[in-house]
Amino acid sequence: MTKLIPIPIPDIGSFDSVEVIEVMVKVGDSIKKEDSLIVVESEKASMDIPSPFEGVVEEIKVKVGDHVKEGIEIITITSPESVTEKIPEKKVKNKEELAQKDESINTKPQATESKTPDLICEVAVLGSGPGGYTAAFRASDLGKKVILIERYSTIGGVCLNVGCIPSKALLHTAKVITDAEDTAHHGVTFSKPKIDLEQLRNWKSNKVVKKLTMGLSQMAKQRNVEIVEGTGVFLSPHQIEVTMADKSTKVISFDSAIIAAGSQPTSIPGTPDDPRIMDSTGALELKDIPKKLLIVGGGIIGLEMGTVYDALGSSVSVVELTDGLIQGCDRDIVRPLHKRMEKRFENIWLETKVTKIEAKKEGIMVHFEGGNAPKEEIYDRVLVSVGRKPNGHKIDAEKAGVNVDEQGYIAANKQMKTNVDHIYAIGDIIGQPMLAHKATHEGKIAAEVIAGEKVEFQAMTIPSVAYTDPEIAWAGVTEEEAKAQNLEIEKSVFPWAASGRAISTNRTEGMTKLIFDKKTQRIIGAGIVGTNAGELIAETVLSIEMGADAHDIGLSIHPHPTLSESVAMAAEIKEGTITDLYIKKK
Repeated sequence: MTKLIPIPIPDIGSFDSVEVIEVMVKVGDSIKKEDSLIVVESEKASMDIPSPFEGVVEEIKVKVGDHVKEGIEIITITSPESVTEKIPEKKVKNKEELAQKDESINTKPQATESKTPDLICEVAVLGSGPGGYTAAFRASDLGKKVILIERYSTIGGVCLNVGCIPSKALLHTAKVITDAEDTAHHGVTFSKPKIDLEQLRNWKSNKVVKKLTMGLSQMAKQRNVEIVEGTGVFLSPHQIEVTMADKSTKVISFDSAIIAAGSQPTSIPGTPDDPRIMDSTGALELKDIPKKLLIVGGGIIGLEMGTVYDALGSSVSVVELTDGLIQGCDRDIVRPLHKRMEKRFENIWLETKVTKIEAKKEGIMVHFEGGNAPKEEIYDRVLVSVGRKPNGHKIDAEKAGVNVDEQGYIAANKQMKTNVDHIYAIGDIIGQPMLAHKATHEGKIAAEVIAGEKVEFQAMTIPSVAYTDPEIAWAGVTEEEAKAQNLEIEKSVFPWAASGRAISTNRTEGMTKLIFDKKTQRIIGAGIVGTNAGELIAETVLSIEMGADAHDIGLSIHPHPTLSESVAMAAEIKEGTITDLYIKKK
């Protein structure tokens, strides 16, 4: 036996009415529970209305263009008498996309549950770091209704709030201090700096970070991007639940989502919970200037913070497990930095392992193994900087059907799509390099693809920079990578000892190296060490993207005297046309 069952519009949140933009069924269709019946739209955001029962469509009571509200009957179906006519309270559910197969990562089950949304949008962006806010702003510029979800009270994510921006503010202060020290060689001597930590912290937080975060918030308002503060997790392929600071929650329904949830510092297992043991976020707080500081990890972040604390007066030691600082960069580029740090730092221990960290009353006791390091040593503070790990396991991505590997990474294609077609991922969470400027470009791509543009991520190179003293920057293929890949290359190196500008500033330890494909003669890589290397690398990135050769670069007139000349002169060495150095002909 069967009976007629009317299907009304369920709870649609705070909307008085919504417009029917599509009817998904016709009379006579057999439907299953949760099959979409109609699609409605409000404030440029659409959502599906699913069937609470299975049955056969007998009558359709609405058409495209009709405005409906909660309780209005839209369809009548025939269904077995065993089916209850009680309509579940929470019914609004968007259409789920089938997960694409990806054999490289484990597919986890999709959730089918949905909740009545508090907010509805076309694009939800989870995370407001450089990639996240860029994606949100670009999507809004392209006409989409956007909600930006951020756990911090201000947007900008880790980079702006507790990462690359505040660290650069402190590195600037460090450079002023060390530059003042170096001018003694020029005949100008300054007294020892008096450091007001409270004022320094205030300048970093309120004059730098706050200024930028307020600017971003203003731009979000101008673009009508709604910001929801809290921690977001997926409920289903079309819903994110955000938990606020007061433990209340909001459910956001979306057509498309962009995951920009970033990464977090990696910790050392067994490390005690002690405020004297810091990660990069803690180091940037500048609670004090420790007499003895140990940095565990010789990567970019650790060495940048070492540069800061050394300038402020700490005795800094670095312990690195591998055979060199800043792995991934050519050794000849790193060498000038290593030499300078050896003079300024107390110790640099390579091929040395930290075996145990203990919290003692008198300080943090660290035990070592290998190299020339002591068996144990006590430090006032220890900075653990051994890398970062993605936040893929913190957002319940599996409930949306999104694949997350064991490490927490989410795979994305060149259009930034995950295995779920309407969910995108950008930034740290999709893999190395974990760099803000990579994430911003990925964010634009994701937003543009959602808007229907035919674009994809096609960058030939992503530059890396260590804002140490001296700075280190590299782009494209390194010399070490070329050897590993059996690439035939030619390299050209210009020493800054021959640079008029470098000599005038007494910073001649730098060098500029260009790497060319031997067959095509095009530039495929570059490495620079020295003052403002991070600024200088941009020219080589453009050269790589444009397919320039040494002739192109050498014929481009550079201003004199500048450090930028070093790029042109390196190219001239390759061409054999340089006059600022004598290169013996072979």
